[in-house]
Amino acid sequence: MSFLEEDRRLYLEDHGETYAEITWSNAGDNVMIVDHTYVADSHRGEGLAGKLVEAVAHKARAHNKKIIPLCPFAKKEFEQKEQYADVWKK
Repeated sequence: MSFLEEDRRLYLEDHGETYAEITWSNAGDNVMIVDHTYVADSHRGEGLAGKLVEAVAHKARAHNKKIIPLCPFAKKEFEQKEQYADVWKK
């Protein structure tokens, strides 16, 4: 799955309608603050939110950044999955 990227967000769309996205802001050069994850009702249960968190973590690793997960879903993912320990700024 390949997410589109635009202005501090990764997303999926169909016919111009966004149906899944994760957004962040930058806190300096080395920290991303994940503030929002969204999946449309029509796509819930497909694991898209988890894949969005995984994709933003991959982006952080590629750019040598850490993540502060303020979004409740992303925070839960970071708390429950050891795979994000390397990019989690606590």
